[in-house]
Amino acid sequence: MKEKTALITGATSGIGKSTAELFAKSGIKLILCGRRKDRLEQLQKKLSPFTRIHTLNFDIRKKEDVFKAIESLPNDFSDIDILINNAGNAHGLEPIQDGNTDDWDAMLDINVKGLLYISKSIFPKMVEKGAGHIINIGSTAGKEVYPNGNVYCASKHAVDALNQAMRIDLNKHGIRVGAVNPGMVETEFSTVRFKGDTERADNVYKGFQPLKPEDIAEIIHFVVTRPYHVNIADLVVMSTAQASSTIVNKTI
Repeated sequence: MKEKTALITGATSGIGKSTAELFAKSGIKLILCGRRKDRLEQLQKKLSPFTRIHTLNFDIRKKEDVFKAIESLPNDFSDIDILINNAGNAHGLEPIQDGNTDDWDAMLDINVKGLLYISKSIFPKMVEKGAGHIINIGSTAGKEVYPNGNVYCASKHAVDALNQAMRIDLNKHGIRVGAVNPGMVETEFSTVRFKGDTERADNVYKGFQPLKPEDIAEIIHFVVTRPYHVNIADLVVMSTAQASSTIVNKTI
């Protein structure tokens, strides 16, 4: 059986890192992408005993850097079977009339345009060979809108639409496309959203048991290891305590 190669964006923390760890232990060859070179090097060192790894250090918001990075892949890493579009973030939690336009730019540039850039760079070879699997990491914020979520929710609604569009347009090429849409996962997400205010970030997850990055990694691994004729097109997952973006039972 051919050794699978997976490219994971946002691989240096949270869901991306946990997915890389699980994939490595499953013998999947990895291309790990991220902005933080030191973390990429640490992760490569940690996972190298399990599988072959290549790292790409670039900012997914910069179109030229994305295409240059993919073009730089050595031959034995250039045939990508699985693309995990995981890189994404949230900035700020204000009513739309008080929103910071720099925050808006960051969310749209990373969550939407960055996803498009990396996908565009991977499409040609998948189309050429008539096979591949793309997993877009969305959010419950792409299924509903909550107070003060405005532009973040808009960016994740765009991911939801792009997931559907990719699945339709790439169908004739035999490429599987699906999304995993998590609810509240305890990662660096809230620390980034609140710009380093760790106390405020920690409060988000107090009083209940949120999802862990490992939970989502296990789901992603399940999705990509289904038989070829099975495509899990759109999956929403929340912790037992969470019913919606605004309803969380903090007595569990």
